[in-house]
Amino acid sequence: MYIIKLGGSVITDKSKKSSFKSEIMDNLSQEIKKANKKCIIIHGAGSFGHILAKKYDLNQGYINNYQFKGFSETMQMVQILNSHVLKSLNLNGNQAVSIAPHNILKLNNHNIDKKNFEIFSDFLKKNFMPVTFGDVVLDEKLVFSICSGDLLVFELAKYFKPEKVIFVIDEDGLYTSNPKLNKKAELLKNTNRIEIKKLSTNLNNHADVTKGMEGKISIINRIAKLGIDTILLNGNKCERLYDALIENKIIGTIVQGDNNESN
Repeated sequence: MYIIKLGGSVITDKSKKSSFKSEIMDNLSQEIKKANKKCIIIHGAGSFGHILAKKYDLNQGYINNYQFKGFSETMQMVQILNSHVLKSLNLNGNQAVSIAPHNILKLNNHNIDKKNFEIFSDFLKKNFMPVTFGDVVLDEKLVFSICSGDLLVFELAKYFKPEKVIFVIDEDGLYTSNPKLNKKAELLKNTNRIEIKKLSTNLNNHADVTKGMEGKISIINRIAKLGIDTILLNGNKCERLYDALIENKIIGTIVQGDNNESN
């Protein structure tokens, strides 16, 4: 079984509110179908969630009553994006079903406190493809906050122990520095969590309230400690996700999991 994170920067234009990249999503849906692997799909909120969440400071927790309006609006918008993703997956032959984080978990100061992941198992056993997403959720300490797609990736990886975790991003993989700003940045093809911790993490160019690439590197580090390999690849390039799923040689970054899974 594979856990696939579809980055918000791939399936949306994060600089434009509610901008869905349907052609890119359709290509990814076709590749997932063609690979014919058991998968859990997680997608980022992209421009459907981050812009509103930043406007209302939702990740800071409760500050004033005005934020409740923003919480509701953000929940509405990320579910609209989820509907777009589901439509694409299903039109391309995948039996996708939606599992909304706000219905199955609660945070406590940004950390997952209570969760029910059995529903994922139930759907997988019946050959459905569970799809979840970055969402606004209740928080025991903060009243509400954001459960990022990357945090869901880690928690689901810890629960299911997949063969691999795949991050579909808008670059070829992890680089020695930000390739959008430094043309001399080098792609890391095969690495480990010790090496990626050395990377410069000032990589964010959009209104990403979940720390963008800095947060992703932290999550990949935690996944590696579970003994699980992580692949990062470019979702804008055709067939790369398919090649990763069928274990062809890929252009991307492989972060090796630790040998000692008890770490």
